[in-house]
Amino acid sequence: MKVSALLAARATRAHRKAWTAVFAALALTSLLLGAFGLTLVSAWSAQPRVERYAGADLVVAGDQTTRFSATSLGERETASAGLTERVRIPRTALSAVRGVPGVRTAVADTEFRVGLAGRAATGHPWETARLAPYALRTGRAPERADEVVVGDGAGRGDAGSAEAGRGGVGSAGAGRGGVGSAGAGRGGVGSAEADRNGSGSAEAGRGGAGSAEAGRGGVGRIGARLTLRVGGRDASYTVVGVADGPRTDVGDGPRTAVWFTGAEARRLSGHPEALDAIGVVAEPGTDRAELAERVRKALDTAGVTGIGHRADGDPAAVRVLAGSERGEAEFLAAVPARGELLAALGSVAGAVVLVALLVVSSTIVQALRQRSHELGLLRAVGATPGQLRGAVGREVGRVAAWAALVGAAGAVPAYLGLRALLDARGALPTGLELTLPPLLWPAPLVTAAVTVLVARIAALIGCSRTATARPAEALRERAPGRARGITGLVLLGVGASSAGTAALQQGATAAAAAGAAAVTMVIACAVLGPWIAEGAMRLLGAPLRLFGPGGRLAAANCAASAHRLGAAITPIVLVTAFAGVQLSGGATMTHAADAQAHRMLRADVEVRADGGLTAGAVERIRELPGVRAATEVVPGTVLLARSELGSPEIERLPVFGVTPERLTRTLDPGVRNGDLARLRPGTVAIGADRADSLGARPGSTVTLRFGDGQEARLRVVATYERSIALGDFLLSRDELLRHTSMPGTGRILVAAAPDADRKALTKALARAVPGARVERDPAPVRGEAAGEALAEVVSVAVVAAIGAFTVIAVLSTLALIATGRRLELRLLRLAGAGRRQLRRMLRLEAAATVVTGLAVGAAVASVPLLAFSAATAGTLPYLPPLQAAAIVSVVATTAAAGSLPPVWGTLRGRYVPSPSGD
Repeated sequence: MKVSALLAARATRAHRKAWTAVFAALALTSLLLGAFGLTLVSAWSAQPRVERYAGADLVVAGDQTTRFSATSLGERETASAGLTERVRIPRTALSAVRGVPGVRTAVADTEFRVGLAGRAATGHPWETARLAPYALRTGRAPERADEVVVGDGAGRGDAGSAEAGRGGVGSAGAGRGGVGSAGAGRGGVGSAEADRNGSGSAEAGRGGAGSAEAGRGGVGRIGARLTLRVGGRDASYTVVGVADGPRTDVGDGPRTAVWFTGAEARRLSGHPEALDAIGVVAEPGTDRAELAERVRKALDTAGVTGIGHRADGDPAAVRVLAGSERGEAEFLAAVPARGELLAALGSVAGAVVLVALLVVSSTIVQALRQRSHELGLLRAVGATPGQLRGAVGREVGRVAAWAALVGAAGAVPAYLGLRALLDARGALPTGLELTLPPLLWPAPLVTAAVTVLVARIAALIGCSRTATARPAEALRERAPGRARGITGLVLLGVGASSAGTAALQQGATAAAAAGAAAVTMVIACAVLGPWIAEGAMRLLGAPLRLFGPGGRLAAANCAASAHRLGAAITPIVLVTAFAGVQLSGGATMTHAADAQAHRMLRADVEVRADGGLTAGAVERIRELPGVRAATEVVPGTVLLARSELGSPEIERLPVFGVTPERLTRTLDPGVRNGDLARLRPGTVAIGADRADSLGARPGSTVTLRFGDGQEARLRVVATYERSIALGDFLLSRDELLRHTSMPGTGRILVAAAPDADRKALTKALARAVPGARVERDPAPVRGEAAGEALAEVVSVAVVAAIGAFTVIAVLSTLALIATGRRLELRLLRLAGAGRRQLRRMLRLEAAATVVTGLAVGAAVASVPLLAFSAATAGTLPYLPPLQAAAIVSVVATTAAAGSLPPVWGTLRGRYVPSPSGD
């Protein structure tokens, strides 16, 4: 022990510069592991924010989880997925809850979309305001069916921006009566041609808030008359109160809410016998846990279940939520997004750990290889294998401990930066709050310990050959063994087979197989580094010799030091392959989807209304002169439950609902078989690739689950080609809206007749659909998969982490190699080589290293990418030119910085520096 400690202490002082690169790599490893660890813990403990039910002790709501079971390897397994549409409960649950001892009051809540001055708001019964709690700032509660209370954000004449004009509602840039667009005229909304005071209608008054009756003071004035759109129908209401409550930047706060009487809200909701939730206020002194249990028993006794047909094995239970769980009844997308975030961060953390192992191991091994003669000499003079291992382990351990602590200190700022990136890119849904309990803040210390452990293992690997060699052979540098070559070839085979698996799969399964193939093949290239370098130098030797004496020296050095060159190539292969797969995978799908979306669009004009389209709008548009076809398009999601290799899986897929009449005149999905004109409720059209995987064809049936968990068997009427943009399933608009609790922005695509006057048609469309915007350049129809923004942030994080590791790895490896070549460079100068020749030699060696690393990395990435893109997009892989240039630039700059500066001192001056001059 004393001998090992002494050797470690002296070696650390003597090789301080060599350990600088190792220190940087270990500090970065500790920082990234700590940051991702904190983010994982934060996501695991995240809960939806409690806003609208903050004043309730309990919330009774439907079960927002769907389940699917299958038998795998003789065991029954169950997969589950969160539902993003409201699972409603019967109104009979209200009487069951009210009869429970300890319940002071139970308030029925129903939420529905309201069009307010051309923009979207939400409606509720006034009784639910006490659950938030909201209170009247001015006025009184609604008592009649035509009376409403509005949020305090509308008090100065705006329902969405305090900066809007005196009568404006939807935009700070709108004119005095403007609502929806800064570019409209003084009162115009959807078009510059709209009437001067209109909000899509020539009849709207000067203070137009979607209604001719709105006064100059806007929607927030007591006594003002409002026209509200609910369920596609407009009705006039009187503002009798303004509510004030907790201010939030997101969610259904007072700025976007309209409260009606309970009876009117029940009528407007469209489902009078169903409720969204029940807010329960307990009697003073009642224990919440006991009350929740009593409410649970009362609901079970009454036989209350969620509304709608659920699949077998997927019970439509009713949940009783308390504490932070109450937010789950309000922000429905939060819980599913939390699961997606955990899965994405878990995969990132795994990739970071793997890259860290490769980089740290190669850096430590290279640092020890530079001292192989020193270690061999210690072995030759009598040091035992245990003493040598102990000395190296202690030496690396000291460096790793300090580096890990430095990285742990930086993990918290890095975590906060990642949080800010997630928020800035909108990767998290509204209402989901990432929390981090104080007890978990020391988590980076755990990842720091893992970093030290990784370093110690790498140190043992790095000195294993020298420690186990016979003393007489320890000074001799041995060539890579046959076992290493066989291992590398086996790994290449495994990677190729994984790529083959990716070619046979779809979606997330194909992406996972492609990622596994890339990882395996990168490791194989690291193992086969010396042989790859030797083969590359045979190819590059002739071109290098064309550059004169410096080129001949570079070719000779590269051929003689293939083992050394292989160590330098490995990190370049790593960054090229990993960055290529991460960036190109998503870019390929986006590029293919955009191309399909543009080819699919046939419409000339688009009509959209944030507050919802009026009933029968698409039928009225079809009757207008100059209209060739009109199609209403609504987005949504479905879930596909199936068994994959015996394991149950539930896949969430974006879909569209459309009106099928003359669909291909406005939107051409590329029909392969069948007829889209037969698309009705109870039917479905399927993308060709998905149809092949399900064995479906026109006339067969498929089983889908909608966003509210209800299951349906749908008859296939057609298959189509352009499913990357449109989604794997195309449904009837009416079918999809039945299962959509809060429909989004209405959208109608209009194809004009060849001889139509576009300007006149635009005006006619604005008059036909009051409150709508008419756009002459329609946006392509493209479905966005759940978590697409999150996937983009994850890709950025992965590439940034791998890029940082690579910069350190390339710099450190090349710097260590260059430092170890100082004696060689002195000898070359003594033999007559000039400084210019040696600089050219070093530049050409660096260029050969970069070219070889980029070529091998691109080849490694192309294998899984070709399989993935062929299976999912049917195209070649795509990488944006700027991103490809960035990868090449970073690699080239880093290689130059690692190869030349460390030996400038040796090449400087007229005379050769003496060894003591170092």
